[in-house]
Amino acid sequence: MEPLTAQEAADSPVENPQEATEEDDRVTALLAKSIDVPIFADAVEAQEAPDAADTLEGLGTVQAAEVIEEMETESAAEALAHMHPSLAVSVLEDLIEEDPSYAGKLIEEMAPDDATDLLQNLPDDYRDRLLGTLGKVEAVKMRELLSFDEESAGGMMTTDYLAVRDTMTVAQAVEAIRRADTEEEWVYVFVVDWRGRLQGRVTMKRLLLAEAAQKVIDVCDRPVDAVPHELAKEDVAREFEKYDYLVLPVVDATDRLLGVITVDDVVDIIRQESTEDAQKMVGAGSEEAVFSSVAEKLRGRFPWLVLNLLTSSIAATVVFQFDDLIGSIAILAVIMPLIANQSGNAGQQSLAVTLRGIVLDEVRPGAALTIVRREAMVGAVNGLLCGVLVGTAVGILEHFLHPASQGWRLGLIVGISMPVALTIGTTVGASLPLIVRRMGADPATASTIFLTMVTDSVSFFVFLGLASLLQSWIQVGAA
Repeated sequence: MEPLTAQEAADSPVENPQEATEEDDRVTALLAKSIDVPIFADAVEAQEAPDAADTLEGLGTVQAAEVIEEMETESAAEALAHMHPSLAVSVLEDLIEEDPSYAGKLIEEMAPDDATDLLQNLPDDYRDRLLGTLGKVEAVKMRELLSFDEESAGGMMTTDYLAVRDTMTVAQAVEAIRRADTEEEWVYVFVVDWRGRLQGRVTMKRLLLAEAAQKVIDVCDRPVDAVPHELAKEDVAREFEKYDYLVLPVVDATDRLLGVITVDDVVDIIRQESTEDAQKMVGAGSEEAVFSSVAEKLRGRFPWLVLNLLTSSIAATVVFQFDDLIGSIAILAVIMPLIANQSGNAGQQSLAVTLRGIVLDEVRPGAALTIVRREAMVGAVNGLLCGVLVGTAVGILEHFLHPASQGWRLGLIVGISMPVALTIGTTVGASLPLIVRRMGADPATASTIFLTMVTDSVSFFVFLGLASLLQSWIQVGAA
C-alpha cells in the first residue's frame, strides 16, 4: 500500500509513541531559551504524564518544583508520580517547604499506590507535615497503606479498585460500577461478601453480557487467585511473570480484600530490583540514582570502597611474597595480571548467570552442587583453551625476544596456571551468591568485590607459586 500523504498523516488518529508530539516540540523549543516558568509550565502540562516527567527530570530540583507549582493540580500530580522516585521525593520536599497544602493536594490526586511510594521515601518529619494537610479520610487511608512493609505486597498495592457485593444482581452491580469514583479502566471487578472477604472475580465483558437479573456470585470466577499482604514483592513479581496476571488481589489472614496489584507496578518492581542488584554487585548504594545528592552517593559507596581496599590488599600481599622472583624474571609481572583478569571475567560470567537464576527462581533446592560443578567444568575447558592460546603466544614471544632461551617452559607454566585460575574463578563466582543466600543475605551484595579478592589472590598465587617451584627449571632453560 502507498504510504500516507502529509495531510493524511496529520489527520490520522494513529500516533507513534516514539515520535515527538507538538507538545514535546514546544517544550524543546522553550528549553532552548531562558525559561519563563508560567509559560513553560503550561507547555509541560500539555504533555503526556510520562513525557512531562522526563521534562521535569531534566530540570534542577528547585526549578522542577517551581514548574509543578504553576501546573494544574491533576497534571502536576500525574507528572510527579511518573518521575524517578529519588528526584520526585526531592521535589516533594521542596514543595512541602514552600506550600505544604499544595503538596498535600498533589498526594490526594495521585493513585494510592503512587502516593504511598512517595510517602514511604520521605523523611519522617516531611511525611508528618504532609499527612497533616490531608483530609481525615485520605489521611487515614494513607496511614493504613504506610503501615504495610514497603517490600511486601501490601506496600505496593493500590486501594483504587472495583468491588461489588455478592448479593447484588448484575444490573445492580453495573449501576454501582457507573457510580464508582475511579479513573482507572479496570478489566476485572472483584466480588466480596458483607465482611469484605473476597468471593470471586468477574470481567467487565462477562458482566455486561450476563442477564440483568442474575446474581453476580453466579457469573464470577471462583476460586480466585490472591496473595497475602506480607508476601515479598520479589515473589509477587515472580507470580505475575509465571501466570501472566494483569491484576492480583491482596488479602489479609481472613481473606478480606485489602487492595490490588497491577502489572504496571510489577514492571516497576522488576526494573527496580534489577537496578538494585546491579548496583549492589559493585558496591554502590542500592537506592542510588543519577539524581542522588553527593552525600547520598558517598554514603552508599565509601564503605564498600574501604572494604575493597582491604580485600585488594590480600592480593597485594600475595604478590609481595614473590617480590624476588618477579625481580629475577620480569616477564612474570606482565603475564600475571592477564591470568588474574581472565579468572575474574570468568568468575563474573558465572556470578551473573547464577544471580539471574536466583532472581528467576530457577535454582531449585538441592541443585546448588550441580550448578557449581557445571560452572567449574566450563571454567576448566575455557581455561584450557585460553591457556593453550596464551601459553603458545608467550612461548613464541620469548623465543623471538630471547632466542637462546627455552620459552616453551614459561609458556607451559602459563598453560597450566590458566585453567586452574579459571576453574577456581567460575567455582567461586557460582558459589558466592548461593552461599550468601543460604546465610539469609542478599546474594548480590558486594559480590563483585569479594569475587575479585578471591580471583586475584588465587590467580597470583597459582601462577607465581608454580613459577617459583619451577624457577630453576625456567632459568636453566634460559641459560
